[in-house]
Amino acid sequence: MYRVMPKGLFTRTFLIIVAPIVILQSVLVFVFMERHYQLVSRRMSEAVVREIAALVYVLENYPQDAQHTKIEELASRALGMSLTVLPLEPLPPPAPKPFFDVIDQELSLAISRKIGKPFWIDTVGRSRFVEIRIQLQDSILRIFTRRSQTYASNSHIFLVWMFSTSLVLVVIALLFLRNQIRPIIRLSEAAEAFGKGRPVENFRASGAREVRRASLAFIDMRRRIERQIEQRTTMLAGVSHDLRTILTRLKLQIAFLGNTPESEAMRKDVDEMSHMLEDYLAFASGDGDEDIQKTDIALLLEELEEEAEISGHAVTITFEGPMEAEVRRLSLKRCLSNLVTNGCKYGNRVEVAGRVERGWLIVTVDDDGPGIPEDQREIAFRAFHRLDLARNQDESGSGLGLAIARDIARAHGGDLFLEDSPIGGLRAKLRIPA
Repeated sequence: MYRVMPKGLFTRTFLIIVAPIVILQSVLVFVFMERHYQLVSRRMSEAVVREIAALVYVLENYPQDAQHTKIEELASRALGMSLTVLPLEPLPPPAPKPFFDVIDQELSLAISRKIGKPFWIDTVGRSRFVEIRIQLQDSILRIFTRRSQTYASNSHIFLVWMFSTSLVLVVIALLFLRNQIRPIIRLSEAAEAFGKGRPVENFRASGAREVRRASLAFIDMRRRIERQIEQRTTMLAGVSHDLRTILTRLKLQIAFLGNTPESEAMRKDVDEMSHMLEDYLAFASGDGDEDIQKTDIALLLEELEEEAEISGHAVTITFEGPMEAEVRRLSLKRCLSNLVTNGCKYGNRVEVAGRVERGWLIVTVDDDGPGIPEDQREIAFRAFHRLDLARNQDESGSGLGLAIARDIARAHGGDLFLEDSPIGGLRAKLRIPA
């Protein structure tokens, strides 16, 4: 049942409201049609047949005038029927019987029981009347009676009122239900936007008490996170300013030493320290102060290709689908730049492919390098962790490239994965909402 049941809250609540009403109406209609409607129709049909039986008794047991004027007048005035005595002739062939016609069934049964003579009835030919012919010894008795005299003609009013009232109440309930579901939808949209790092504008608590409590809790949580990010950014800005001041003084002092082997080594260490400081600050801050903007992803990839060519690396760029996506441009470029730099560092050929499908931006960076074992791929995302410990430790690098890239991907509401590359090395697959 779980597989076929709807998953949405609105649809489930709708079924909770409508299903009992439908079941209740079905039971009421069944009971009404089977018990009340048939019982009333049976009683009315039997009453009409008793009146016809009385007319048959009078015709067979009391003398009548030649034109049967008295019996016709009696039927018309006292019983509300149109009676005609016809010469004896064969009864017409049976008329087509409508399916599930209560009038035909009950009249036929009552005439067989009360009168017990050959008869013919037509409940289809005329919409407002029922024609009944009864074969007597020397004549045919033809009677026209109103259809409303033989069954409960106002039963449909009950059904119409029941279904129409239920329909109106269901529509009103759906309107109120949609108003109750709307605050939950707004809360989920706000939480999703905040999780993707996008601004949440004009969101306020509304709806039922429980929904308001959840909305207020989300607003408080968002404020605490934003306050924490702001404090961290301010602290990192101060630390960055102080450390950069010291590094600048060191660079100036080294510049006064002249071009000596010792000064070159010191200058290299200072440059590496400056590069590592930038990596640390970028990883800690997460570039969270950048706004979301529409970005031409194809153009951004072309910029990465040009920068790689300037550095002397071979990078191939392809892109499919819509070119624009709402992202943090500088952060995304830094993320992809780290991936391309890693590919160029460990491989000779790098292929970058991007596409937008089903609301997601997917970028893959493939290289033909040695790759990373599957059991080591998750460890590679750890901050300050380097998998090339056996290599020359004098080589620059802080072990934060993949960590920064995944942090940027998750800040966009997506993620970064490592897979086997079809060209023999490692594939970095970036997937973020577009």
